[in-house]
Amino acid sequence: MSNGMTRREREITDRGEIREILDRCMILHLGLVDGDEAYVVPMNYGYTMDEDGNLSLYLHGATQGRKLDLMRQNPKVFFEMECDVTPFEGDVACRYGTAYKSLMGRGRAVFIEDPAEKMKCLSLFMKTQTGKDFEFNEKLVKVVSIIRIDAVEYTAKKRNMPKARD
Repeated sequence: MSNGMTRREREITDRGEIREILDRCMILHLGLVDGDEAYVVPMNYGYTMDEDGNLSLYLHGATQGRKLDLMRQNPKVFFEMECDVTPFEGDVACRYGTAYKSLMGRGRAVFIEDPAEKMKCLSLFMKTQTGKDFEFNEKLVKVVSIIRIDAVEYTAKKRNMPKARD
C-alpha cells in the first residue's frame, strides 16, 4: 500500500474493505505507455491479496495485440477501478459530486507461460468475475495470454454520500 493520498479522510486501509472493492469492481482500467503517449484499456480481472496486503491482479486476453506489445516493451503499468458510483446533487454547483469506492496503483506486468500456472490464474480470474469455480485444461489456456500484475503500491478510497442538509 502507499501513503501518497491527498484526501486522507477518504483513504481505506482496512484489508477487508479493500477486498470488497476488488470483489465489487468488474472492470480494471490498465494504463500503459506507448512511446510518448498514454494508452488505457478496460479489462476484466482476477486477484489475490495475502494477509500482508500484497496484491496481484490477473488479466487475460488474446495472444497478440497492442497492449501485449506495450507490456513487453515496458512492464511498468498503472491500474484503476471503481464501484458503487452514485451521483448526488447539491444546493449549489460546488456541492454536486459522486459517491464511490476506488482502488488504484502501479505495478509490473509478468507474462505467465506455464500451462499449470495459467490454469490457476484463469480460475482466480473466473472466481473474481463470477463467484464460481471453474476448471481449465491445457488446450484452453494455449489460446490465451495471462498477465499477472504485481502491485508495487496501491491506494483505496471512498467518498460517501453527503448527509442531508436541513
